[in-house]
Amino acid sequence: MDLFDYMRKNTIEQEAPLASRLRPSTLDEVVGQKHIIGKDKLLYRAIKADKLGSLIFYGPPGTGKTTLARVIANTTSARFEQLNATVAGKKDMEQVVQDAKDALGMYGKRTILFIDEIHRFNKGQQDYLLPFVEDGTILLIGATTENPYFEVNGALISRSRIFELKPLENADIRELLERAIHDKEKGMGSYRAEATDEALDFLADMAGGDARAALNAIELGILTTERSGDGLIHITLDVAQECIQRRAVKYDKTGDNHYDTISAFIKSMRGTDPDAAVYYLAKMLDAGEDIKFIARRIMICASEDVGNADPQAIQVAVSAALAVERIGLPEARIILSQAATYVASAPKSNAAYVAVDEAQEAVRLKGNFTVPSHLRDRHYSGAEKLGHGDGYKYAHDYPNHYVKQQYLPDGLEGSTFYRPSENGYEKKMGEWLRFLKGSE
Repeated sequence: MDLFDYMRKNTIEQEAPLASRLRPSTLDEVVGQKHIIGKDKLLYRAIKADKLGSLIFYGPPGTGKTTLARVIANTTSARFEQLNATVAGKKDMEQVVQDAKDALGMYGKRTILFIDEIHRFNKGQQDYLLPFVEDGTILLIGATTENPYFEVNGALISRSRIFELKPLENADIRELLERAIHDKEKGMGSYRAEATDEALDFLADMAGGDARAALNAIELGILTTERSGDGLIHITLDVAQECIQRRAVKYDKTGDNHYDTISAFIKSMRGTDPDAAVYYLAKMLDAGEDIKFIARRIMICASEDVGNADPQAIQVAVSAALAVERIGLPEARIILSQAATYVASAPKSNAAYVAVDEAQEAVRLKGNFTVPSHLRDRHYSGAEKLGHGDGYKYAHDYPNHYVKQQYLPDGLEGSTFYRPSENGYEKKMGEWLRFLKGSE
């Protein structure tokens, strides 16, 4: 490294964002994630013993994936190489692999390759790494904000141990904020700043588990707030509120957050909790979820989980879906809220859902039964001569517009698929059906 390289490196380090400067260099400095790096946990022991296999760190932004990779780089005896999948190409990977082969062959030294945002690599790029991971040329550490089971090749998954990092607790983020304010070497200690408890609690809460968001906010506050008469920079609640305007919504429309949130939305409607349903609706809307997708899920729930307990639910849901397409956002949010809260508040029955499932199971397992002759159509050519329709009783000719006759095929007589619940309008339907059968 020449003088210019040295000066450039120092300048970059000094001007790097606070969140980058404050990254720990040892395991003992890491805050949070005790479920995977507690002193009795496998990953902690593996890092300390320098006995790592290939790893994939998965979790939301700001939870310490790159931090753990840096800690490993500082503790391992292996060579450490880093690539970012957003900018690295095949030539970069080929160079890393060749250097790893040389180091292993000449010095018996293994190479750890850390790939940040590994989900950005396409299938071909991930496939290229596979044989070198398999034969031990490189130990792979991948970091991803996406569910690796969706975004990383199954072959790499099977050869790696996956560790899920969780959003940091408020107490963890507060600890990092206090460290940032007072650390004179890596943090902002030389600025002589103080923060109120209310400000720290607010930033920790609004960060939503993302340490980077909180650190960026405190850095902005310290750099833009004038000193008071006592010579200190005071970070008050008002300053904190200006520096972090809103909580970041962690949501990816193609990953597990998408599936988890829509699942919670549906289960809240099914569980008759309109407050939870409208909360998850708001989260999806805020994250830019497709409003037509949301409307389709409400329609499904209206039939699957409400059914005939409130036949109006499906009408409300279908009308909402049509209105959403015609009106669009922002007003469509009101329509979706009306439909979601109606379906959530309605009496529930899955009897229609159970009925069709059981009927389909009967079709699959019991064969293709023949339609009884008296129910067959007698209007097509030759049908009348074959006796189709003979003996059919027209229900409207009888009291209550009902007459007992066989409708199910031979072999399935007496089967019951639809069993009305005792909820809402379906209770009346059940009573009516029992009345008719009692009058037979």
